[in-house]
Amino acid sequence: MKSRFKKAIPLIATTVLATTAFTTQTLFNQGGNQKAEAQAFSKEDVKKKDATWLAGDHHIHSEWSVGWDNSTNPPTAIRGGDAIYPTVKNATNARKYGLDWMVTTDHGGPNHSKVNLEQAYPELLKSRQAVPEVLQFYGMEFDTPSADHSSLIIPNGDNESQTLYDIESKFNTREPYPNDGSRNTESNMIDALNYMKGLEEQPVLFANHPSRSASGDAKWGQDTPQEFRNWNDTAPNVSVGMEGAPGHQAGAINPDGSIDPSGTRGGYGNYPTMGGFDQMTAKVGGFWDSMLGEGRHWWVTSTSDSHVNWRDGGSDFWPGEYSKTYVKAEKNYKDIMENLRNGHVFVTTGDLISELDAKAQAVGKTPMHAEAKGNTASFGETLTLPGKKSSDVTVTIRLKDPNAANSHGDKPNVKRVDLIMGVVKGKVEDRSTAANPTTKVVKRFTESDWKQDGEYITISYTLKDVDNDSYIRLRGTNTDQLEPVVDPKGENPWTDLWFYSNPIFINTSK
Repeated sequence: MKSRFKKAIPLIATTVLATTAFTTQTLFNQGGNQKAEAQAFSKEDVKKKDATWLAGDHHIHSEWSVGWDNSTNPPTAIRGGDAIYPTVKNATNARKYGLDWMVTTDHGGPNHSKVNLEQAYPELLKSRQAVPEVLQFYGMEFDTPSADHSSLIIPNGDNESQTLYDIESKFNTREPYPNDGSRNTESNMIDALNYMKGLEEQPVLFANHPSRSASGDAKWGQDTPQEFRNWNDTAPNVSVGMEGAPGHQAGAINPDGSIDPSGTRGGYGNYPTMGGFDQMTAKVGGFWDSMLGEGRHWWVTSTSDSHVNWRDGGSDFWPGEYSKTYVKAEKNYKDIMENLRNGHVFVTTGDLISELDAKAQAVGKTPMHAEAKGNTASFGETLTLPGKKSSDVTVTIRLKDPNAANSHGDKPNVKRVDLIMGVVKGKVEDRSTAANPTTKVVKRFTESDWKQDGEYITISYTLKDVDNDSYIRLRGTNTDQLEPVVDPKGENPWTDLWFYSNPIFINTSK
């Protein structure tokens, strides 16, 4: 996003632990036969147990999101001309607001690949030394050919700066000077994705604010369902998803903390966000569900898109101040990257929750037996049901509704958790499809439906006679809204909080 001052755009926040308490036994050590449990775990299981929920943000701008002096030939980069903060200041605030990882994603422009390589990257190296508690990935906000922006995340390593330089210089739409219109084509984007997937270590790409330019309900702008399907088909391990909740969520907050009645969340002027989330994500049975209904691994995230903080007259929260993307991983660059790629992710705004775990399990098996047979799954994973007949599936959810105040000083409570389910029917014939009519909320849980132990809420529910390939996902809120509604101008983002999980897929043996 390019606006520097008010009427620009805003952010989000939270963490998770794994639970499957179907019986007095559990897949996670809760004081039972620890020796027997240890024997049942594979090396991969042990790794999962060592992983924790790590909060992050993959869309953050520094002062190297430059402005341009077009009076020179070629244009000269103006440091701080768009976003205004040094990388280290972003990292310091990310640490303050509870982030474990972040990605610096500066805009491109004429010959910006050299700005990134020669000026922005050395600053990132200094920031890593100054704030080692936050793992800081290198990346950029890719000027996506024939589309809107995307977060491009580069694998950490000795060649990361050269890797980004090569991608940006070869494929970024705004890189050439004079402008080269042949860059701004979908074929160039397909070439870029083929190039990325051919790298020894593949980057990850998320589409940013995907329907910000939409003119109405499902009236798409720069990003279309067809494009996302083409990207995902071309490089399914690179193009893996989209921002479910865009940044710039503080658009209605004045520097003194009062509310601007004309301010918007996310800078979504034509068709607003819904509960702070993009319509492509927020609508049950909408575009996201159409992708999941094809069985696509297409994940959602939430970010700050930080340029200028609301306290300084901008529309943004600091990284982690309002929005968080949680990844279940060990705290190292490689594991975070791979679990982000594989959808072991949930997102939350306003620190509504700080942990979220779910397990789907075929009923009729002991937990350890089911685990050994591969018959359990969590976010981003697939549960394979045994046998040829329909099976009951028990879903156990555990979340943390923290007593601690969020960065606004509030202690929001979860009022409801929704279990959403849809059928997986395979690839659609019409690639512009943006609906999955099979998707519905199968159960709405309120306080009377769950068990609470301090800050932790546990919910168990059985899906009866599952006989179709399908998926489930979770959503929750502090509001009384059964479905997120279109956000009005002047809405205080702290009063309208939601969390979303990524899906668990269920495959039958039929």
